[in-house]
Amino acid sequence: MWAKLNDAEDKIEEIISQAKSMTINGVKHPRQMFQWTTAELKAVGIVPVTTTGTPLDNRYYIEKSEEFSIASNKASVVRTIGIKVGEKKLDDEDAKDEEGNQLLDVDGSKVINYGLKTNAKKKATADANGFLKDFDWLIQRKVTADTAIPSSVILFFQKIRQDHKDICDAVDSCSDLDAFIALHTDTYKTVDGKQVVDVVARVNRWTDDKDVKQYRR
Repeated sequence: MWAKLNDAEDKIEEIISQAKSMTINGVKHPRQMFQWTTAELKAVGIVPVTTTGTPLDNRYYIEKSEEFSIASNKASVVRTIGIKVGEKKLDDEDAKDEEGNQLLDVDGSKVINYGLKTNAKKKATADANGFLKDFDWLIQRKVTADTAIPSSVILFFQKIRQDHKDICDAVDSCSDLDAFIALHTDTYKTVDGKQVVDVVARVNRWTDDKDVKQYRR
């Protein structure tokens, strides 16, 4: 990545993401010009772009668009990323317009901006349903033929429901974003010089189905 500078006005004229032909001061240069040395490019006002910063996790943070600034020696342009604008809301909020008026849907109901907690609990519900759906045939068989559901499957259902409740309770108990992120973060330990998962994040930790795999369809 390069930048075209206007030295007279001390500003960035253009950010160049890939090599291309350019006309500078009335002279047309082929795209191969970007194979020139740094000094040769600087002579026509083109300098390299360096990047600083680390992208934020957009699951939790609102990130400002990248910023570009001319380095003090004017030998490069600095691209800054990972600038935090704010944190995503944990709790639901009423959706409002720029004037602060409540937004309504076509049915006249309030529009809600769902927070991280609500979305996390929705995901937990979808995950739980996903774990259980492959056993629907056993329930149908019970209803239509009165064939008993294996006790191991019933126990599995109970454990999944408890997992779901525990996850949702843990989400609801988060008082700040750090606590919420912790629920989504695995912890690690060192084994034979390598980092391996020690404890799976609470929101991803569910009862293993090893005892009921034979009943999945």
